[in-house]
Amino acid sequence: SVTMRSKAGWVVSAGSGPRAGTRRARSAVSVRCSSSGGSSPHGISLDDIRKASENIDGHAKRTPVFTNETISRMAKVDDLHFKMEVFQKTGSFKIRGALNAIMNLSEEEAKKGVVTHSSGNHAQAVALAAKIRGIPAHIVVPENAPRVKVAAIEHYGGKLHFCGLDLEDRESTMKRVQEEQGGCPFIPPFNAVDTICGQGTIGLELMEQTENKLDAIVVPVSGGGMISGIAIAAKAINPDIKIIAAEPLGVNEAADIYASKRLGELLALPKTKTLAD
Repeated sequence: SVTMRSKAGWVVSAGSGPRAGTRRARSAVSVRCSSSGGSSPHGISLDDIRKASENIDGHAKRTPVFTNETISRMAKVDDLHFKMEVFQKTGSFKIRGALNAIMNLSEEEAKKGVVTHSSGNHAQAVALAAKIRGIPAHIVVPENAPRVKVAAIEHYGGKLHFCGLDLEDRESTMKRVQEEQGGCPFIPPFNAVDTICGQGTIGLELMEQTENKLDAIVVPVSGGGMISGIAIAAKAINPDIKIIAAEPLGVNEAADIYASKRLGELLALPKTKTLAD
């Protein structure tokens, strides 16, 4: 879910987050950026996100914002809204970043096709985005990937390459596939400018759909691409808005972003206990 608070109360947006489990707001992300062409500290501007919106227009859905009186009453606020990324193509927000990255490839780059590694939403998103661009997509997936997701990747036209279960196996297999395909571009799932700008279109749409009346946005966080893009877009429009990151706590033992922010450095946690793949 993506959760927001408006001047009338909490605004909640339902989305397809990257990890399962109970999510609680644990930390705020502060991003400074200009309302026009000025960049954030990381070189991304609102104009970049607007360009991404143009890139994906007609291919990704502008998802609706719903309300729910029952949940609003339970939360003891006047007004709750839900940004329904569950209705997005491929079933998650990931198609936004994948589309923007693939649409930004030059003709020379695109003709080689693209490659990524993922066992789920990003894999499906890259496969569909490449299909829309009319180029091949090579998807490296672990051998234990859920059958339903493997079938979906194939349905969208992705060429599957199976690998072992750890990140090292994924990356080594991907590099081999890249070499075999003449150095085809890698489409990262989160830590890349084009991906972040694509995911930032969620924030751009949301601010428009709620008439810029939000006080805070709560976003599920794992890799950080979605919250980064949303933060840049929302804070460019309203510098006073709060951006709050939410991640699993308790049995999942997956609150690595919270732990990293407390220490002020990246922290790698042991293998987490979660059903999420």
